[in-house]
Amino acid sequence: MTRKYLVVYEWAGKNFSGYSPDVLGCVSTGKTLPTMRKNMKEALESHLQWMFDDGDPLPEAMAKTVEYDDEDEGSPYPAGYYFVVEKLEVTLPSRKKHSSTKRSTRSRKAA
Repeated sequence: MTRKYLVVYEWAGKNFSGYSPDVLGCVSTGKTLPTMRKNMKEALESHLQWMFDDGDPLPEAMAKTVEYDDEDEGSPYPAGYYFVVEKLEVTLPSRKKHSSTKRSTRSRKAA
């Protein structure tokens, strides 16, 4: 099963940083936009898996937009700074059947 989360990638001159407004605490970085997308997908899937393993509810994909106010004279964003906002499809964790592993027992021969 998959879900599409809104993600925001911010270019700051040397690399991208990314986050999803719906999945608090999950962030990633990447030198290029394709690398950023790959890293963010891995970060989201890992974060959701940890939440699932801990029994926490998975966040719904609710965000539809993000707002930035760069009209102010004192904008904190330097020239060349830009954002990419898109939906990123990730695979949701599912219950995996754990296979029982049999321990091998070695018998020792008396010398």
